[in-house]
Amino acid sequence: MYKVYNPKLRELPLSIQRLGELAYNLWFSWNDQAKALFARIDPLLWDQYVHNPVRLLSEIDASKLQQLAADESFLQQYRAVMQQWDDEVQAPSWFEETYPQYKQQAIAYFSAEFGFHESLPIYSGGLGVLAGDHCKSASDLGVPLVGIGLLYKKGYFNQKIDTDGHQLAETMQYDFEKLPIAPAYVRSASSEPTEELVITLALADRTVRLKVWHVQVGRISVYLLDADLEENSPWDRELTAQLYGGNQDIRIAQEVLLGIGGVKALRALGIPTGVFHINEGHAAFLSLERLREQLDKGLPFHAALEVIRASTVFTTHTPVPAGHDAFPLPMFDFYLRDLLGAYDSHRGDLTQLGLDADKNVFNMTYLALNTAAIRGGVSKLHGQVSREMFRKFHGNIGAEEVPIGHITNGVHLSTWLAPELRELYSRFLPGTWVTSQANKDQWAGIDLIPAESLWSVHKQLKEKLIGYARANLREQRRRNSMPADLIEEVRHYLSKDALTIGFARRFATYKRANLVFSDLNRLDRLVNDPDRPVQLLFAGKAHPADRPGQELIREVYRVSQMDRFRGKIVLLENYDMNLARYLVQGVDVWLNNPRRPYEASGTSGQKAALNGVINFSVLDGWWEEGYDGSNGWSIEMNNDADWLTQEKENTESIYRLLENEIIPLYYNKGALPVQWVERMKRSIRTLAPVYNTDRMVMDYVNKTYVPSLIRTRHFIDNDCEEAIKVADYKQFILQHWRQVRIIEVSDGSGQARIAARAAQPTKEVTATVKFGAVWYKDTAVEIVYYEEQPDGWHQRVVEMEPSRVLDDRTVLYRAVIPSHLKHGPHFSVRVHPISASFARRFELPLVTTF
Repeated sequence: MYKVYNPKLRELPLSIQRLGELAYNLWFSWNDQAKALFARIDPLLWDQYVHNPVRLLSEIDASKLQQLAADESFLQQYRAVMQQWDDEVQAPSWFEETYPQYKQQAIAYFSAEFGFHESLPIYSGGLGVLAGDHCKSASDLGVPLVGIGLLYKKGYFNQKIDTDGHQLAETMQYDFEKLPIAPAYVRSASSEPTEELVITLALADRTVRLKVWHVQVGRISVYLLDADLEENSPWDRELTAQLYGGNQDIRIAQEVLLGIGGVKALRALGIPTGVFHINEGHAAFLSLERLREQLDKGLPFHAALEVIRASTVFTTHTPVPAGHDAFPLPMFDFYLRDLLGAYDSHRGDLTQLGLDADKNVFNMTYLALNTAAIRGGVSKLHGQVSREMFRKFHGNIGAEEVPIGHITNGVHLSTWLAPELRELYSRFLPGTWVTSQANKDQWAGIDLIPAESLWSVHKQLKEKLIGYARANLREQRRRNSMPADLIEEVRHYLSKDALTIGFARRFATYKRANLVFSDLNRLDRLVNDPDRPVQLLFAGKAHPADRPGQELIREVYRVSQMDRFRGKIVLLENYDMNLARYLVQGVDVWLNNPRRPYEASGTSGQKAALNGVINFSVLDGWWEEGYDGSNGWSIEMNNDADWLTQEKENTESIYRLLENEIIPLYYNKGALPVQWVERMKRSIRTLAPVYNTDRMVMDYVNKTYVPSLIRTRHFIDNDCEEAIKVADYKQFILQHWRQVRIIEVSDGSGQARIAARAAQPTKEVTATVKFGAVWYKDTAVEIVYYEEQPDGWHQRVVEMEPSRVLDDRTVLYRAVIPSHLKHGPHFSVRVHPISASFARRFELPLVTTF
């Protein structure tokens, strides 16, 4: 169990044979002892091979392995690591103890990218790293999750910066036989299967073959699809070459492979799957393949759709409209021609699931929304923004009632917490603090850590970062053939004693990497203050097609080369997970200043917070809910002002807070800034227990996965009896809803009644509703009004009770509301369909108002 079979790995000495098992399980990437074990084999090669244990074991001299196999000290370390792994998988997991009845039902997690570790570079940034962290916590918690993605032979790209600050996108060709992945095999009764698993699917006017690869991530498996097979055409072989590369044809083809191919791979692997999680719209074609399966079983289309909705969860990740993939309808018709042709009578129904009628395109987010009963954003604020963005899907209701929720992102603690800090925390926190990290009580002991101890470890991490940054800059200059003296001067760049600010993320214009450069003279005074200096480290990639993003990189580079900022503002190249760890563990302050509300969540600041780095951010994404006034700093602005005004206010706030609060606090009390360390502790104590993926994954299990499993089982029992019943009910309601009318609303607004009730705090309202063919008990009749609170206007909904059934399917309703409210200007009455079988209150976009 939990073992990847790969016959191509070299034979290892018997006493260390399980090193191969460990190398092919990405559990090593978040276990400090396992990483130390591989580093001990050959520290230089370990770094040179980007911490890739498979390549290390494949290429190191065999005599070295024989030597280690006889080294008792190494063997003790080896046995300790393997025992730790064995103990972990044998211990009862959170999921097994909480939901033992569901452990045989897999949750299929589909994502276009997975960022597990720098040794497997098939990620570009936040979405992929979040997916990787999601999988790692699923493993830690024992959640029966299986990942589905694509295997990109050229990854994303390696970033080089030239002497003019231009980003050079260097593509790489990875040797899959030296990555921590292995082929998946056709199921066999033999203990060692030999036939590699290949699936086929229709794409446009042809068939494409996909090889399935297996990645072991602790307890769970991730399967990646690879089109680079000789049987495929040259164009098709390139479909899985590069992440987010190429034109729209390549993008839609990749998404067909991911969604439809991913479902086919699960079926070929024989994995019983109860829930499908669409992680961003790229994977939404999976719903069309699953619809095909249900139609092939003979289920009517509308009932098949109910089965798919019940068992599908969708997470949207971007509030930027351009971030939602959409394709021209002729392109959709061409690439999905096999499906559309096979079910020609349902062509319109299938197209309608993703149709954006206003733009006449097929929108992948619309497809996901229409085929998932549970949908959500990735922070509280992003949930609000998403409800506004997709309000039109749900009829005439307020944005706050749109059935899109949120589960705020987190980060995987064991991946991102510095080993030195983990050791320090473990001396003062309960022994269960790592496995119970989402319990706030476990973190109270942070206050017991002596300020000297926390500051000492932080200084060590800062020095490690500076050393790594200098090496990065030296390599930039060496590669760009700069003179030896300019290469050597980098050794004096950055100071371990200066307040160090980090800014690292994707270079997109809305993230405003250059905002701190708005007043270079003011920045100069901060950076070059002889008594209280400041230094800034920047890192990040721009998409190769994003010219404005690349211009931001050039601007950062240009400023870093000015005499007054040289060695104090630096731009590091090739931002990846390895560099990210150094940055989030070693800077003093994490700067984040996106244009609100375009940062859906953001997770880099959460990684920083784990390590005692203090956040300095716009109240956007996760920071809007994480900031409490004492655990970091908020970059202020008027959210209702125009963009130019907001930018000015943000800029002024950044400089003012640096000058008046952040810098004085850091340099207060000499060598040991006690007040600064207290804020570090406050940040760790309040943020670490909340913004971790253990809490996030438990939220997904409790709020989405298990409810979906329960509802799906209910829908498919007895030959999908409940699914058919709900689908028929919805069809009936859709056909007859036009007959539902509110005939009259009376709130006693006559002059005499007003005078008589002036002193009464409440009044009775009646509504007369004609239902036609719709049964009145299948509806909710409600009064809606808004009430002013200190933080703004809040919607209030009062359910009206049926008082009397009149003739001709008409019912009189009554309710009591505050007496000052008048029908029309202050409140309205509405009717909408309801059902105990609905996943959400406004499942049908039907609301009649008066």
